[in-house]
Amino acid sequence: MENEDPPKHPPAARRRRLFALLVVVAVLAYASDQISKLIALDVLADGQPRPFLGDIIQLKLIGNPGAALSLGAGNTWVMTIIAVVVLLAIVYVSKDLGSRAWALALGLLLGSALGNLTDRFVRPPGGGEGHVVDFLDYNGWFIGNVADIWIVGAALLIIALALLGLGVDGRRDKKPASAAADPREPDEREVSEELGKQSDD
Repeated sequence: MENEDPPKHPPAARRRRLFALLVVVAVLAYASDQISKLIALDVLADGQPRPFLGDIIQLKLIGNPGAALSLGAGNTWVMTIIAVVVLLAIVYVSKDLGSRAWALALGLLLGSALGNLTDRFVRPPGGGEGHVVDFLDYNGWFIGNVADIWIVGAALLIIALALLGLGVDGRRDKKPASAAADPREPDEREVSEELGKQSDD
């Protein structure tokens, strides 16, 4: 009897557990971002930079109207809209969640996006145009925050999962058995098969 195709969606109970994991990770990422920003606003209020990891990473408080690396500084509302779209995309994708690794990656993205989005509304000048609190100065190259660290970590994890062929639903992309058994390129296989047919004739 032929093997039946695996179900399109992971079992509901597993999806609920993984979604709960996503929420926990998001809450932790959000809390770490917001708490670290409150500490930075208090400790670095005088505007003076302080060493953190030698000269490589220093603590320097700024208000960033743009995205990472201060990109889009003149289009703060665009950054806010992009953040909202990212949040909606994460919620949409998570309905098919079937992988713990994807739950971790999406949770980090959700929490960090919410963290920076919170700044857009509660930091001056507010109303969706607030400046994001940044305080980690990477050797003068750019200044970021804890949310940016989680975003980069999530992006690297998503790239790794994509290279491994692991989908959000927990299933791996599989090549056809005939292609897996023959390492040659498709064109080479077709030529070989055609020559075999001619010799049989």
